[in-house]
Amino acid sequence: LSILLSLLVPAHATRSPDCGGILTPSGLSYRKSRPLSKPHTEAVLRQDLMAPTAPDLFLDSPKPSSRNQINSVKVTELSLSLVPDSGLRLSIDVDLGITPAPSTTKVMRLSILADLHVEMNPEGNLELVTSACKTTVEEMQSTEEVERSAPRKSSSSDADKEINVDKICLEVSKLLLSPNERLISLTAQFPITPSCQVQYLPLAAPMVSEQGITISLQTTFQVAGMAIPLPVSPVPFSMPEPVSSSPSHLTLAFSEHFYTSLFFALELAGAFNMTIPLPCPEITPLPRQMGSLFQEDLPVVLRAVFRSSPQVVLEEGKAALKLFLTVHVGAGSPAFQSFLSVNADMSAGLLLSVADTRMMISAAATEDTELSLAASDVGPVPAAVLEELFLPTIRAEVPAQMNVVLSGGVFLPHISGFTYTDVNVAIHKDYVLVPCNLQLQERIA
Repeated sequence: LSILLSLLVPAHATRSPDCGGILTPSGLSYRKSRPLSKPHTEAVLRQDLMAPTAPDLFLDSPKPSSRNQINSVKVTELSLSLVPDSGLRLSIDVDLGITPAPSTTKVMRLSILADLHVEMNPEGNLELVTSACKTTVEEMQSTEEVERSAPRKSSSSDADKEINVDKICLEVSKLLLSPNERLISLTAQFPITPSCQVQYLPLAAPMVSEQGITISLQTTFQVAGMAIPLPVSPVPFSMPEPVSSSPSHLTLAFSEHFYTSLFFALELAGAFNMTIPLPCPEITPLPRQMGSLFQEDLPVVLRAVFRSSPQVVLEEGKAALKLFLTVHVGAGSPAFQSFLSVNADMSAGLLLSVADTRMMISAAATEDTELSLAASDVGPVPAAVLEELFLPTIRAEVPAQMNVVLSGGVFLPHISGFTYTDVNVAIHKDYVLVPCNLQLQERIA
């Protein structure tokens, strides 16, 4: 029923971001975390360039028996830099051990310069592609003098030094296979509860500037496998301006609407439907009235449901969750029978932190809980009696049971194999910033 009712909620008229991230130049240069690292690049180049059946790297070999044979590949330099308003520039220097004849070996320095950019493919995933590729070659004086000698440029007339550019650029494209596999994982569905999942979808290709690579994401939620329409954000969200001096690898940003949508989805999934046992109250007029409804003593139980969706409010340095509940009071055995309902409006402060790739959220009720009588089968009940009987239990148990649901955390946008470290959560008006560093959790094969 809750899912059907949710269809009455206005859906997004257009796709709009509610979170995103900025990968800084520091994050881009974090080589140990990059699939485009020296060992990985060397392994990819070595696999094909040194294969006995590989097409010749050089264009001049007249016969297979006399063609140049590559017997060593060593990546000496690798860098990936930002090209504002365009994409990335990949620069690789490779020392190749060449055997042109059985008795000699020479070392040639191969330099590769490739321009890369990120685009969205038809499936909605981000993908690194090569937009330009250029190669040059220099000959070292001898194998023994490589470390202490400067390279000298080869003559364009030396036919055996003419590089097969198409082959080298094909190898560069192979270097992008691993990063692209990881980029696909960004749009995976992550579980929050057994019936509720979250997914982050890029809205467009990232923007590249001197401050880094900025990507805007739209959060979607599925309940019981069906995407739910979210309330429309009253304020369009845009990524905050990046801080050029930030030492962090990555800065994640989440709008106020992101958190409201999260609690809305969990409410629709029924994750916050609560049954609360009521401690034995002192003798008051209300228990005597309750007792007259039953032939025997029965445990009193509270059942809390949302009469309106939760709302998250972000202010400078603090986050609050506003809850609008209807609490049904009744006998819990053998079948629940309600004889009293109260409306409870309460606020809970939210504590936000990050562990691994999950945002941990916990709630603690504040003192401004209000109760009002919604309906009763036991006659008029004084407000003071309601507060005495139910207020302490509601104030303590509602956040406690919500925290059980939230205890596993909510997956943040991330790429497989990476985790977040050195995290700082900063709450601002209308949005939350999460500066952090990247750490690779698995070794690239």
